[in-house]
Amino acid sequence: MKKLTVLGSVNVDHVLQLNHLPKPGETVSSESYQVLGGGKGANQAMAAARMGADITFIACVGSDAIGHQLVDSFASAGINTAGIEQIAGSNTGTAMIFVDANGENCIGISAQANAHLTSDCIQTKRTFIETADALLLQLETPVEGVIFAAQVAKDSGTKVILNPAPASELPDHLLAMVDLITPNETEAERLTGIRVTDEATAAQACDVLHGKGIAEVLITLGARGVWYSNAGVGERYTGFSVKAVDTTAAGDCFNGALVAALLKDNAMSDAVTFAQAAAALSVTRSGAQDSIPELSEVVAFIEQH
Repeated sequence: MKKLTVLGSVNVDHVLQLNHLPKPGETVSSESYQVLGGGKGANQAMAAARMGADITFIACVGSDAIGHQLVDSFASAGINTAGIEQIAGSNTGTAMIFVDANGENCIGISAQANAHLTSDCIQTKRTFIETADALLLQLETPVEGVIFAAQVAKDSGTKVILNPAPASELPDHLLAMVDLITPNETEAERLTGIRVTDEATAAQACDVLHGKGIAEVLITLGARGVWYSNAGVGERYTGFSVKAVDTTAAGDCFNGALVAALLKDNAMSDAVTFAQAAAALSVTRSGAQDSIPELSEVVAFIEQH
């Protein structure tokens, strides 16, 4: 089986379910409060693991009790946790998440231990990148560490997949090392300056990213599916219609499932359909990692649709 390494953040998610998201200065009451495992890196690692990937996770957690619990949960999911470092005297990363009645959310993050995932830290774990077939990255950890990891991967022939979230401007020398990039519409606009509103503008944004050296670009378009472009040849793949309860981990579930499917040598069209099904199932449930479906559920969902 091909090997995947995910490098990224680990957070403790404090989730409040609200009737509506608060406006500035407004207090909104909630009867639902949960403390859950989250973080974009951890979410994507868990999604890939549940989809059957052979996965190692490189991350930093705190020396607190929740950090130990999360590492144990990753190991229970079949993830190789040898790349996870527990930072003495630091807390595990924290996210405060508000979710409204339509499943929309707003999130505030405090990096904590995630801030220690620098090039120096990654240097001691580089063998997990060098021996992998693919490296999956996001942007909730220091960008200099992301750049270092991408360079290690590029030098060793490991495919570099970047989910550029949260939205951020990125240096061209990082983008030039990326083989596949998976922004949403907001992230694509941040990287290209092109507001993505339809297939034509999605194709234009892809062309800009191709010009920066990225061969494959996949822009997620929400309810409209995704736009995929390989060296300038683009196609839209439609998604699945479901009633959303919580969209917090939809993008992470999509990315983890997509890479897991690609590492099983699925065609991109099949991998996208598989990832869209996993993400669709995830939004019908609350939480981040708790919302990620099992492989059998995704297969059954596709067969039913």
